[in-house]
Amino acid sequence: MDAAVPLAGAHDTHHHGPPEANRSSRVDPQLLGMLLFIISEIMVFAAFFTAYFFIRIVGENEWPARGTELPVLVAGVNTAILLSSSLTLHWAQTSVKNGNRFGLKAGMFTTFLLGATFLLVQVNEYVHIGFSPADHAQGSVFYGLTGLHGAHVFIGLLLLGVVTVRSFRGHFSKEEHRGLEIPGIYWHFVDVMWIVVYTTIYII
Repeated sequence: MDAAVPLAGAHDTHHHGPPEANRSSRVDPQLLGMLLFIISEIMVFAAFFTAYFFIRIVGENEWPARGTELPVLVAGVNTAILLSSSLTLHWAQTSVKNGNRFGLKAGMFTTFLLGATFLLVQVNEYVHIGFSPADHAQGSVFYGLTGLHGAHVFIGLLLLGVVTVRSFRGHFSKEEHRGLEIPGIYWHFVDVMWIVVYTTIYII
């Protein structure tokens, strides 16, 4: 009777250890993480915009405050610079998918330069604008919103810098370029958000 007992493990197909993780979503984890992060950042900007319109419409503050003439033309040119960086980034992304390494490197380098130019122009505007956040409510929301966006541009430049260096080192290919796409999504978000900030602060 003992011979009828099969050897332990001879036909054992039972799965040992913890079960495999259930991945019901087909969205790439890195992409999903970036999208969730962007959603949280939109909420942060929404809070600042709420404060802006509350102070401007509901609050009993002089608007526009005295001595707060904003450089609309300079900011408009700066807006064009930032939007151009989205085009050069798209050029880099398209180039890597087509195996064009020159387009990848040139596109990323140009995108980084345009983003850095935007940030430098913004800093120069702060230096010469003529009022501070402590002068009045308009100054507070102006520096708050543009400064918040400027911080996002700075973070985006750090990411672009890393991607640019990797591009020149040959780290991306037609098959593998996720390290370029994820920071690219963030940079496009920064560009779109600036259009909202510029329209709200400088135009309306």
